[in-house]
Amino acid sequence: MSKRNLALLAVFSTAVFYGINYTLVKRVMPNYLSPYALVWVRICGATILFWITSFMIKSSELEKKDFPKVALLSIVAIVINILSFFKGLSLTTPINASVIMVTTPILVFVFSLIILKEKLELKRGLGIIIGLLGAFLLTTADKKVAENAVNIPLGNLLVFVNASGYALYLILTKQMIEKYHPITFIKWLYTFGLLFMTPFIFNEVLVVEWQKIPFNIYLIIAYVVVFATYCNFLFNLYGLKQLKPTTVSAFIYTQPVIASLFALLVGSDELSWVKIASTLLIFIGVYLVTLKPNEVKNKVTAN
Repeated sequence: MSKRNLALLAVFSTAVFYGINYTLVKRVMPNYLSPYALVWVRICGATILFWITSFMIKSSELEKKDFPKVALLSIVAIVINILSFFKGLSLTTPINASVIMVTTPILVFVFSLIILKEKLELKRGLGIIIGLLGAFLLTTADKKVAENAVNIPLGNLLVFVNASGYALYLILTKQMIEKYHPITFIKWLYTFGLLFMTPFIFNEVLVVEWQKIPFNIYLIIAYVVVFATYCNFLFNLYGLKQLKPTTVSAFIYTQPVIASLFALLVGSDELSWVKIASTLLIFIGVYLVTLKPNEVKNKVTAN
């Protein structure tokens, strides 16, 4: 298998891990762990796994001049990104959250315009507007209180913050993973993230009644740490090393399908016309944004 195909397989695997993750973590929070307590356990467990893995490989260490850069990236990728996702998911539904995350390719392109100075074609600009309109519709229209989803608009907004943080992370991290081994980079990314967030959220870990947590919930927590975090970030970084950020972000399209099927299968969510209409708008926007420049030109000519 070529490196590119292996990278594509790795990135698709992360979509599967996360697609299932949307529903599973709803079983854990807030009944057994608060969103921030689960985040701390997730980051702490993954940090330990990344450090153990780093001892098994030979790679150059992080240069002193790059420590501040990685520390800043950890604030975006770990602190803001993950805290907003888990808090948002605790307030909204799995399908809503997975659909909002589809805006990531649009946001990647928006940040590329600002940071990488990419050109804005008419149809790609239209795609940004349509996609963000779909996200806005989804985050504001569904105001009913669902089971285990007590504040859907706020939850949707926080998941959108997470999507923005992830998009920015994909743009800013490209230079680092071209310079360092993925494990070297990510072990320090998570270490800084753990150090930054611990003073603010560890009090929620201390009040967890661990002895009352059922075994199946422990299995879900293990899944969140090992697959949805450790494998997810590792596979994503490998994909970013071989592929463009826009290509990696494109695989997020599959998450709503996986998340919706799994959520509907276990009966933790339901479809509505708002969700369907919002999803269509977002996918149309994503399609237009991810057109290559020559494709845009050809389609304009054909019209």
